[in-house]
Amino acid sequence: MPEATFHFPRGFLWGTATASHQVEGNNTNNNWWNWEQQPGRIQQGHRSALACDWWGGRWKDDFDRAAEAGQNAHRFSVEWSRIQPTPDTWDESALEQYRQMLRGLRDRNMLPLVSLHHFSDPLWLAERGGWENQEVVAKFEKFVRKAVEALKEYVSLWCTINEPNVYVLEGYVSGQFPPGKKNFKLAMQVMANMLRGHAAAYRTIHAIQPEARVGYALHYRPVVPARAWFPLDRMAANLHYAGINLAFPSALSGGVMRSGIGNVSIPEAKGTQDYLGVNYYNTFTVKFDLLKPGELFGSAYFPKGSDLSDNGFNANTPEGLFTAVKWAVRTYPGLPIIITENGIECADDHIRPRYIAQHVRQLWRAVNFNWPVKGYFHWSLVDNFEWERGWTQRFGLWALDPETQVRAKRPSADLYAEICKENGLSSQMVRKYCPEIFEKMFPG
Repeated sequence: MPEATFHFPRGFLWGTATASHQVEGNNTNNNWWNWEQQPGRIQQGHRSALACDWWGGRWKDDFDRAAEAGQNAHRFSVEWSRIQPTPDTWDESALEQYRQMLRGLRDRNMLPLVSLHHFSDPLWLAERGGWENQEVVAKFEKFVRKAVEALKEYVSLWCTINEPNVYVLEGYVSGQFPPGKKNFKLAMQVMANMLRGHAAAYRTIHAIQPEARVGYALHYRPVVPARAWFPLDRMAANLHYAGINLAFPSALSGGVMRSGIGNVSIPEAKGTQDYLGVNYYNTFTVKFDLLKPGELFGSAYFPKGSDLSDNGFNANTPEGLFTAVKWAVRTYPGLPIIITENGIECADDHIRPRYIAQHVRQLWRAVNFNWPVKGYFHWSLVDNFEWERGWTQRFGLWALDPETQVRAKRPSADLYAEICKENGLSSQMVRKYCPEIFEKMFPG
């Protein structure tokens, strides 16, 4: 049998990613907690409640698990509504809690990557129009200044905004996220304000901490036409691709936000990134559909024969990760790339081991082109509250019972630990954890 190990460069970051509202618990002062109280907003009426009880201190045990598994980094977010509970007050105890968490990572020899905005907004901000109102730019800059000044002793790697494209598409096109609107004009307005907020945050962080590395996390999804020969399928695929992927990147590369349905000049955004964070989960096929004008005349679905997750929400399409990195390299030559999220929901862990192995293999391909990929953060360390899908999806390397807070290690946690400790993926690991793909990954 063939034997091989796909090694990564020395100093490569291996970690997991989390977000404040999804893991802390009792985040009662933000728009998502309010959203959860409204009937029909969250699947099966689930609520975040204690979440993973990180605010109660369980982050310590979870960080221990990550460190023991060989992870040398962790990505988490700070909660704006905790740090600034009202427009005119700051909660120093919340900042101290985050300092303790950051010291905890440093004590475990883990590098923190801190996100300053991950979907949730203070309730007071939402009540004033949130990101629809251009005043949010100054408010976000003020919050960023406070947080960075308080945490800079422990952090030099920052993510300004997580998945602004998802925030806009889900909150202002599909209506699945708060505020639950379906308005393309508002969607463009919000995206433009998020770009301005990112640019302001970037400059503020560098003014406080010149050595900082500042970027954002883009949800990138490759899109292919169902029939490459059919012009209308190609058109629909191009519209979907632009609508999902291009608004933020186009503004950062050229100072003009290009969305596929209109352009907005935002010159201050040009060049405001020291790295690009890529969140990759799957690839879509798009077919022209005249009956779906609200979805840019396209039906989107996973490629035929895809390896699907439990409920069909996600698919194991690993080649798309290579495609995503290739796009990033061509769009921003020389810019460092970090895979800031990648994972799949699977309660019984039957698909996750091969998902991890095949995606790490594709990442190794990218590294071997000398493309500047610097790290990989698996989503997620432990099962957490998955937004409008509640507790119906389980992304964790560790299972969680939200009622008892008991954690249970899944086999994929051991696979990922071996990858982290080896700084690579070996044929022995694949044979042990996902033998069903061994011949495909190591032919002959």
